[in-house]
Amino acid sequence: MTSDTSGRATAPPSMIERMTLIMEAFDDRSVSLRLDEIAAHTGLPRSTSHRILEQLVRLGWLRHTEGGYALGRRALQLGGPVSDHAEIRAVAVPLLEQLHARTGKVAHLGILDFADVVYLDRIGGIGAAALPSRVGGRAPAHAVGLGKAMLAWLPPEEADTLLEGGMKARTHNTITDLLVMHQELRRIRSRHGLTFERDEYVAGISSVAAAIRGPEGVVAGISLCGETGGDPLERYAPLVLDVAKRISRRLFPETSPDDMPSTVWSDGMMERILGLLDDDTLM
Repeated sequence: MTSDTSGRATAPPSMIERMTLIMEAFDDRSVSLRLDEIAAHTGLPRSTSHRILEQLVRLGWLRHTEGGYALGRRALQLGGPVSDHAEIRAVAVPLLEQLHARTGKVAHLGILDFADVVYLDRIGGIGAAALPSRVGGRAPAHAVGLGKAMLAWLPPEEADTLLEGGMKARTHNTITDLLVMHQELRRIRSRHGLTFERDEYVAGISSVAAAIRGPEGVVAGISLCGETGGDPLERYAPLVLDVAKRISRRLFPETSPDDMPSTVWSDGMMERILGLLDDDTLM
């Protein structure tokens, strides 16, 4: 038994209360906490904290990382996208309309909702009937350029949590291996965020994409889509990257590109990725 401020005996916290104390310690979706930090934050004994943490890991609410414990897939899925979609659309759509008018390609605006892309807008559609995108619709982030453009700027461990076990093949070109995906995301960052996707979601459709970033990370992304083998999308890549940067500057006028956060790589993650660098088949 414990006592309150008046000295009266009170019952110990229930299991739900103790689990709540632990989950509340993760006030940042990207934070990792050690066992001793969690015990100090919650006031629970280390043995109790460890027992509950392991149960939460087993159930998918938390995950055990090299840096301690972090939010797991189930917890991340409860958060939902937090961006101001109306403001993003108001800023992005006029620029995307210009991009579509200049290229004739279908332009998309989307956000990352865990392992999916949610389309906020689609501009153009003639000649791209095979493209299954629609406003409010979803697509698997690992299979579309728009999704990979945004995944590239997440902490690698968070990308792991979102993608692990859910990278299903949509075509024979879809990347379904997590380490190969990290190689792809690394290449995207080396191109300053420029992303190419060919026949990975729908056979015969390709895209070029870039993320819209703010001071706290990825906010949204844009893409141009067209038929594979038609007008090469590479020629429009500089336009896509320029529009993404223009949107970022208009949304965050006081933030310079140098202030945008970059990904943070743990030693273990670096070893996993660097182990693939000598494989010429991946380049």
